[in-house]
Formats: sequence, structure tokens, C-alpha cells
Amino acid sequence: MANGKIGIVLEGGGMRGMYTCGILDVLMENHIYLDGMVGVSAGIAFGCNYKSGQVGRALRYNVRFAKDRRYSGIWSLLKTGNYYNAWFAYHQVPRHYDIFDYNAFEDSPMECYAVCFDVNSGDGVYQRLDHVNDDFFEWIRASASMPVVAQPVEVGGRFLLDGGLADSIPLEFMMNKGYERNVVILTREEGYRKTAEHGMWLMKPLLRKYPKVIEALKHRPALYNKQVQLVREEERKGTAFVFRPLKPLDVSRTTHDAMEMNRVYQQGREEALQRLDELMKFLAGENDSSSPTESHE
Repeated sequence: MANGKIGIVLEGGGMRGMYTCGILDVLMENHIYLDGMVGVSAGIAFGCNYKSGQVGRALRYNVRFAKDRRYSGIWSLLKTGNYYNAWFAYHQVPRHYDIFDYNAFEDSPMECYAVCFDVNSGDGVYQRLDHVNDDFFEWIRASASMPVVAQPVEVGGRFLLDGGLADSIPLEFMMNKGYERNVVILTREEGYRKTAEHGMWLMKPLLRKYPKVIEALKHRPALYNKQVQLVREEERKGTAFVFRPLKPLDVSRTTHDAMEMNRVYQQGREEALQRLDELMKFLAGENDSSSPTESHE
């Protein structure tokens, strides 16, 4: 690889993240590990397996527990206030059912950050993850805790929710950390623009205790679209290599359909394999990194 730190930026999107998993697995299979990563929501929940080097793990446990009410679903939401069960999904699964490789994660020199949203201050929180312990899993859970279908997570002296409320595509964060070039994995297709959140009329009364969350939801479309523009600008400069779905993923954020998970995962794999040579040139510092979609703008 060329001189200078290279990072990877992982957007969230619930089960759209299976697309990200497909790409990350191809990177791991080809021994491509970058200097640092930042993930938001599903981006870090699935992306932590990139730092631990566990090919296939994120797809495997999501398929295995897709219809297990201990893992996720309305039963968990009604019983615990969290659609994804806090204890089973984030603590039992990685410790007892599909073991997360603590040692590999901690031994890896890759910097790793999770993005969360402080429900009281309205600030983005960027937590570096170095050691695997209870707080490690809680930081990841916080980053992936969507408003309304999850309770704020208390960790690090803060009450936190989904990092996408603060920073859906934290490319600027990585640039400020000194990562001169970045691989960015988006889960929305070229041309996607975020509009006003659906169901705000319903969310407002449910979130009345958290006015900063309501405010963030209102401003999120404009912020997201601005971040997409930054990604495009860095892509044109040759300082960002961007994976974005070549066709809409068309999958529910909370799907329980294993076939749908596999379909989205395979799309990520196929697109990564198609562009592997192009990616290697980017990592080597060659300046031919334009996206195949760029000419259509």
C-alpha cells in the first residue's frame, strides 16, 4: 500500500448492512486490512468482525437467529423496549453462540471507532474500541439503537442512541483523524437522497422526553445529503474509493427473511469482486479510482 493512513467508513442501514458484510468478507478473503475503521449503527455492529478477521460471521448469526424471538422482534420490543434484545443479541450471542474473537480484535493494530448520539446533548460521540468487555458490546448496541424501537443505552456516563442521528457517513471524521484516503461503503444506491423521516407525527409523542432526538431527526436529511456530496467530492479527487449498491437493495432494515439477507450479502460480494483490481490500484496509490457510476451524474 502507498504511504499515508487509509481508513474505511461504514454506513449503517439495518439489514442493508448485509451488503457491507459481503464486501468486507471479500476484503478479508484477499487479506486486505486497512489502518482504521469507523462504523455507524449496523456498520459497526457488523463491521467489528472485519477487525477480528471473522469472515462470514455477521451473516451466519443473523441467519441463524432471524426468527428466534430471543434475538429480535415484536416480542422483544414489547417485553424489553428493544427490538433487538439487549442481553441476548449483544452479549449472549457473541459470548456463547457465535463466538466473537476477542484476542484477534485486540491484537489487530487497526483503529476502530463506533459513532453514537447523545440524547441529552445532541452531540455525536465517537468511541474508540480497543478492548472487548461489557462496555465494548454496549457501545456497539448504542450505535445501533434506533429511536422508538430501542431504549437509550447508558454507557460511558452518557445516554446514547443510533449514531446515524449524528453522523451517518463519518468520512469527515476519518479525514480529521489523519486518514488521507478512505474506502467508503454506502448502503444506498447512486442518486439516493434522504427526505423527511416517515412517521414523524408518530415519533414526536413517543420521543417527547428526548427533544434533541426529534431535532436530529428533522435535520438528518439535509445533513445526510451534505455528507453524500462530500463523499462524491472526495471520490472525484481520488482520495475516496466508494462502494455503493449498483441497484437498490430493497430490503427491510429489520427483515427476518434469511433469503433476503443472503441476496443482499451476495450483491455486496459480487460488486466487491468486480471491483477488486480497481480497489487494489487505489490502495497502491494509483490515481485511477473513479466510480463506474460517476459518468452518469
